[in-house]
This record gives sequence, C-alpha cells and structure tokens, in this order.
Amino acid sequence: MAGKLNVADGRTRRSVSICIVVGLSCFFYMLGAWQKSGFGKGDSIAMEVTRQNDCGILPNLNFETHHDGAGIPSEAFSSKVEEFKPCDARFTDYTPCHDQNRAMKFPRKDMNYRERHCPPENKKLHCLIPAPKGYVTPFPWPKSRDFVPYANVPYKSLTVEKAVQNWVQFEGNVFRFPGGGTQFPHGADAYIDQLASVIPMANGTVRTALDTGCGVASWGAYLLKKNVLAMSFAPRDSHEAQVQFALERGVPAFIGVLGTIKLPFPSRSFDMAHCSRCLIPWGSNDGKYMMEVDRVLRPGGYWVLSGPPINWKTNFQAWKRTKEDLEKEQNNIEGIAELLCWEKTYEKGEIAIWRKRINADSCPGRQDEPRARICEPKSADEIWYKNMETCVTPFPEVNSPEEVAGGELKTFPERLNAVPPRIISGSVPGISVASYQEDNKLWKKHLKAYKRINKYIDTGRYRNVMDMNAGLGGFAAALESSKSWVMNVVPIIAEKSTLGVIYDRGLIGIYHDWCEAFSTYPRTYDLIHANGVFSLYKNTCKMEDILLEMDRILRPEGAVIFRDNVDELIKVKMTVTGMRWNTKIVDHEDGPYVPEKILVAVKQYWTVGSNGTTASE
Repeated sequence: MAGKLNVADGRTRRSVSICIVVGLSCFFYMLGAWQKSGFGKGDSIAMEVTRQNDCGILPNLNFETHHDGAGIPSEAFSSKVEEFKPCDARFTDYTPCHDQNRAMKFPRKDMNYRERHCPPENKKLHCLIPAPKGYVTPFPWPKSRDFVPYANVPYKSLTVEKAVQNWVQFEGNVFRFPGGGTQFPHGADAYIDQLASVIPMANGTVRTALDTGCGVASWGAYLLKKNVLAMSFAPRDSHEAQVQFALERGVPAFIGVLGTIKLPFPSRSFDMAHCSRCLIPWGSNDGKYMMEVDRVLRPGGYWVLSGPPINWKTNFQAWKRTKEDLEKEQNNIEGIAELLCWEKTYEKGEIAIWRKRINADSCPGRQDEPRARICEPKSADEIWYKNMETCVTPFPEVNSPEEVAGGELKTFPERLNAVPPRIISGSVPGISVASYQEDNKLWKKHLKAYKRINKYIDTGRYRNVMDMNAGLGGFAAALESSKSWVMNVVPIIAEKSTLGVIYDRGLIGIYHDWCEAFSTYPRTYDLIHANGVFSLYKNTCKMEDILLEMDRILRPEGAVIFRDNVDELIKVKMTVTGMRWNTKIVDHEDGPYVPEKILVAVKQYWTVGSNGTTASE
C-alpha cells in the first residue's frame, strides 16, 4: 500500500513539475516577445502581451497555497488587490528628492539647495509615474551612446545652450551626441587619448573614475572603450536633463553635487577623478571640495582638472575673468594639492593632472603644515547626510615607504575576482577570504539560474542594471560584460558596509537608504535585482513606498528579479499586481523546499493618457 502511495505521489509531483515548466516557458516566451518587440514604440506585440497578463495554461501557480504564509493573515490571499493610479502627466520626470520647487526653499550657499531634500511622508506621491506619450525602447548599446529618442527626453534646451560645444544636437526625432564637450572640441576620444598618455588606462591599472559636473557624460561614455568605468554626476539645475540624457545613453550617472554633505562613496573608491570645466570652486572653502575628492581617491590615484583656471594667462579674456582672479584661484588650488600631498605630473594647454601619493611616508613635512588637520579615521566612511569636512583623510598605515596604503590592487579584469585588500586586511568584520570566495561561487550559480528564467539577461537587452542590496558585488561580478553595467547599491542599514570591497573589485556603486527615493530620473534602469531587500527593510519603512520607487526608476517593459523569503515575496506579488506588473514566483534553484524563492516581474508598457486618464497630485 505504501508503495502505491509513493508511486502516485511521484506521478503527482511529476505532473505538477511539467505544468510549472510549461507555464513558465509560456510566460517567459511572452516576456521575450514583449521585450524584444524593440525600438520604436510600445508596439502591438507588447500591447497584446500587456492585455493577456499570462499564458492561460497555468493562470496561477497557486504557490501561496503550499506555504503557511507566516505573518500574513489568511484572508490576505483572498483580499482585493489595491490598484495604484497613474500620477498626473506633469510628473513624468519627477525626482522626489531633487524636486525643483522644494529645492528653491533651501539656502543657495555651497549649493545646499541642489542637494538631496526628500519629501516628508505626507507629501509623498502614492501613484505611478507615467512615461511621456510616445516613449520608446532606447537604442541598444553602443548605438545608444550616440543617439537618444526625442520622445524619451523631450527637452531641447541643451541643444541651444551648448550648440557651439558639440554636446548634443537635435536631428529629426532623435538627439545625436557627437562626443564633443566644452573642453574637448576635437571629441572625447582625442581628449581621453591625451589623458591616457599620462594616466595608465590601457593596462587596467585605472578602472574606476569619478566625473564631477559631468554634463551629458560624454567623457564617461567614451572611457568605456578603454574599459574604464566612470561614475558621473551633475545637479538637477537649469540645464534640463543632463543626467537623464547620460542614463538614456546607457552611461552610469546619478543626480548629485559637491555641496555641503559628503559624496555617497566610501574612502579610497576611485582610481581617477575628473573635472572638465565643471564650475566647482576648488580653491574656495579652505579646500573642502578637493579634500572630499581626496577622501574618495585611492592612494596613487589621479585627479584631472581641465579648463579654468589652468593656462589662465592665455585664456583669461575668453573666460571673461581678470588675471588677478584666475591667478589667485590657481595658486589656491596648487596650495591645497600640496597640502593633500598630490604631485603635479602634467600640465599642457588647459589640462593639469595631479597624482595622489601612495602613503603618508611619501608626504614628508605634511605633519608640520598647520592647515593639515587630519580627520578622524572612522569618519572617512560615515557619509550618509554627514557634513563635508575641512580636514585631510588619513592614509591607512603601511610597513614600508614602498607599500601602497590600503593595499595594492591587481589590474582589471584580474581584480574583479581577486581577494580585495579590504578583506585581506580584515577591514570588513565577518567577511573572510573563504566566505568571499564562496560568495563568488554562489552568485555565479544564481546568475546561471536567472538566465534560465530570463534568456535576455546578458544579451544587451538590459543595459542599465541596478542591484538594490549588492553585498560584496557578487551579482555584478558574475554579470560583468561590455553589454551592461551595474549600479551596486549598499543600503545604509545593511549589516556590513561592503561598498569599499565593491570598488576594490573594479565595480561601481553607491550608498543609499531605500526608505527614500533614489537620486535618478524616472525610467533609467532596464533590470533591477532585489536580493533580500524586503527582509532587510521589513520593520523600517513601507514596502509600498519601496515598490513605488522601483516602479519610478524602472523602464516600461523592464524586468525585476526579487530574491527573498517566500512570505515577503507573496506580499510583494500582491502589491505589484496593482502596479501593472506581470509576475511569477519561481522555486529556488536548489529545489522547492528551500524557503528562499525568486519572484520575476515585468513592468507593463503604458504612457501618459493610456490605460485611463492621469490622476491629479
């Protein structure tokens, strides 16, 4: 009798498995067709899949009924799903923490009003940000570097204000980016080649770069040819859509400014920092802004300054400034650089390059400089809404004058999977060499499973990728490819501060608190990975707010991969169903008895005026 029951049981399990496989195959065939419908519009294929919602063979996996739903009232499964309404059309480019109207209420001093100022709870929008009418899928990389559909960023002001500087041109129904810039009239390639004659980019020594006041990020876009990954930022100001253009082109960027608070990066993150006529007053405020760059610049890293005041004797008339003013500014910059122990290695035309020393032993006499107040070591990585300091970030200690403070990095791509110096030194409590290597293996396995679920991963379909809880950067390292880049986000409430490790690996990322909006425009990411995000924020802020923010920054027809405890995913699934997302819960790759599951989702295509009228604020 027991044998018969086991046979029947086995048949049942096989039947269920077949149904699940068929259902998922159908769902992801539709997902592929939907997302491959391609550039041009939310065409008939995409619209048809949006209407269908699912395959019909398996209307619902009924996964929820096989689990106890711990912590979830049983009536929740049968309750009506809340439908989120569209926001008013005027919110198509809404950036909650960089809202122009709110910004004007804050002080102008030190660009405070251009920094993050997020709305209080009672002012948050609880609706879906619509795409502009006519929104289309961006061109694939590398075509997207040079062309952006006008419908996606319908602002022409930069084509007028920067017309003679070759930033961007309007042609027919697209913007064209010729690769020019204020300081590189012969194109970004020629400008970068000049820098590369001094800075070792070709051999992988320089991998991560920071572009301050990036404009439309052409410098970062063309650096990718040399396998250098730049994090670019610019404020949301009168030049509409600079950062939006950058992300639409497929280039890493965020809304930000050097103002009163620290940049959202750990110390010793970047191999190179850059300012091309970025209008930052480097010589003022007792050198505060150069000191902040020094904090995030690696020992041995490079700082590039092109434009005023470099070569002021030749250009003062063109810049419409006095000789005295420009000379004073350059002298201030030179003095601060000396204080920081930067060595000028190059100056030609309007370009100057400094190199940061490799350790404190190579800075003789700095300790005798009265202005060289040394910051508290612990403050170097305490950044979230912390005021920028007028002090010098100390080097980590070394054992010899030849040793690189903080540890010497391997060249890229070897450093991607090599054990980072911060782990070797024990700077990240609880992370050993063995656990780091095990994490790498695990994420290669997870990515392999993701590719079985969604075959468009790593094909170029998803250019801008975000990992909302990046850990050690294992997901991004496994995904590393010229076809995409990953914004590795380390939540400020994470148990371990691992962003420094991510930069050691030659990846980029940012600190953030998911109880607030991210510093980006709507529709700027193609694929979002959320590993354990809702377990992490379970008792911190509302799941609904985080999901609405994810919807804001995700492109129409973009995909999301949630990995979390099954009970959290059931609640996520119920919420996003009312947000016009199509979803399926999938078993962990190790089998159905593992409580961690995967929820895959696709945001439907819709724009202003479609699927009902847009709602008021």
